[in-house]
Amino acid sequence: MRELAHVVKLVMMEKKDILLSILLGFSAGITAVGLFASSGYLISKAALAPPIYTLTVMIAVLKLFGFARAFVRYGERLYSHRATFTILSNLRVAFYKKIEPLAPQIFQKYRSGDLLARIVGDVESLQNFFLRVFYPPVVLVLVFLSTIFFISFFSIYLALVMFVGLILTGFVVPAYFALGQRRLQSRVREERGALSTEVTELFYGFRDLKIYQQLDVKEKLLADAAGSYVGEQEREGKQAMFNQSMNTFITLLVSWALLALGAYLTVEGQFEGLFLAMLVMISLTVFENAAPMAVFPNHYEESRRAAERLDEVVDGEPVVGVASSETVELPVGTAFSFEMKDVHFRYPGESRLTLDGVNISLPAGSKTAIVGPSGSGKSTLLQLLLKIYETEDGNVSLDAWDYASVDQEDLWGVANVVLQENHFFYGTVRENLALAKDGLSDEEMVEALSAVKLDGFSLDDAVLEKGENLSGGEKQRLAIARALLRSERLWLLDEPTSSVDAVTEAAIFEKLFEAAAEDTLVLVSHRLTGLEKMDQIVVMENGRVVEAGTFDELIRMKGYFYEMKEIEKSVFM
Repeated sequence: MRELAHVVKLVMMEKKDILLSILLGFSAGITAVGLFASSGYLISKAALAPPIYTLTVMIAVLKLFGFARAFVRYGERLYSHRATFTILSNLRVAFYKKIEPLAPQIFQKYRSGDLLARIVGDVESLQNFFLRVFYPPVVLVLVFLSTIFFISFFSIYLALVMFVGLILTGFVVPAYFALGQRRLQSRVREERGALSTEVTELFYGFRDLKIYQQLDVKEKLLADAAGSYVGEQEREGKQAMFNQSMNTFITLLVSWALLALGAYLTVEGQFEGLFLAMLVMISLTVFENAAPMAVFPNHYEESRRAAERLDEVVDGEPVVGVASSETVELPVGTAFSFEMKDVHFRYPGESRLTLDGVNISLPAGSKTAIVGPSGSGKSTLLQLLLKIYETEDGNVSLDAWDYASVDQEDLWGVANVVLQENHFFYGTVRENLALAKDGLSDEEMVEALSAVKLDGFSLDDAVLEKGENLSGGEKQRLAIARALLRSERLWLLDEPTSSVDAVTEAAIFEKLFEAAAEDTLVLVSHRLTGLEKMDQIVVMENGRVVEAGTFDELIRMKGYFYEMKEIEKSVFM
């Protein structure tokens, strides 16, 4: 039950609907007992040919129970389902609030298919928690205890047998089957996650699989995953049917035991035979309330495992980018400075340091290029500046403030960011540019497109999901156009023109430098051309800063940067 503690808290937020559901559920159960008890008594009484007014009153009572049962059952369904949907909504919101700060680094721990299975499938599974796990035992106990109390006026022995039936069908049998269900439910969840992962991989990599003629291999893996999932579902279904059959069998045994004991007590003169039919009808009806307990183990384990898998995602994960209690409110329209002192960083689960003792200073209003070979830590350094990750050791400061006091979203709100991979949503060019900020006019968007040499684009041109109809260079230029439209005074650019031709790149950089003339600009690039205008160039290799200075200073040093420049000349000239 520990795994479901936070789910119970969310359930208890809907106290009014829960109380009404339980009250109406109890009323529906007890009126059903009253309906069948009075019908059994009516049958026995009618056999003795009583006065007609006696039968008339009993028939009226019978009808009253029938109407009452219908009305309270409707109310019970209304409030219990309303509570369920509200609880499910609260659960989705609560889980999203927990998982949202963990993006995007959470994708390093979970594959997207498995994460999707948890967010969608496991959350949906918890809709059964209130209706199938939390609510039925409460109603069952209330109806049974009320019925047992009523029967005790006729015979304490019959009441004891009924109480034993309550313990067996309500607790002992479900608890026994819950133990066996736990391992089975775990396998079903894992197989569903595996299937979702394989499906996602197939869709994402379909084109490459076709090109390399490996689609059959992947389809076989998908079929195997589907077969395993279906097999586990079949075993789960068989187990659920067996649980239900055993529970029904035990309820019938208890009903037979009540009938046999009632007949014996009648013969012994300790129980009036007129009430024997009523006793049988009560036993058959009251155990209808125990029927949901037959599937209780299945739904309990399903809910417990779903909550556990969701907790695995959000619990124990460091929330990156959230400022300390002493939050700094970043001023708008300011060109900030950065400083890193002895910064170390490694990605979660890796032993190798990605950044090893980095020391850099980026003055306000300066233009800095960070260069180096692939894997040298350039992009990681920029992601630390964006607070996408936290440093393992060392200090990062923004102006006079420590990064611990800077909120991630506040930082992003004052920055123009272009990453290596930029997402484009299904829609139009206008809709994707409008992400930059509110209130943009069409004229401003057209001007931004012109600045990045996308004059041929119309604002109404379609953009497919993930920008599938755009080339690599068009995606990068569209991302730069968004940054230009944002027009903040901090520019953080990660390989913004790696897929753009040299002529277009030079024209775009001219516009960028013009727009960021008084701003702080950090450019990560593996290209060494066009860096002459930079105030400083930071050269990285194997996670360390090996050189830093202006273009002319680095050339005169004839160190690592000079060698890289000479190699670039020999390749491209």
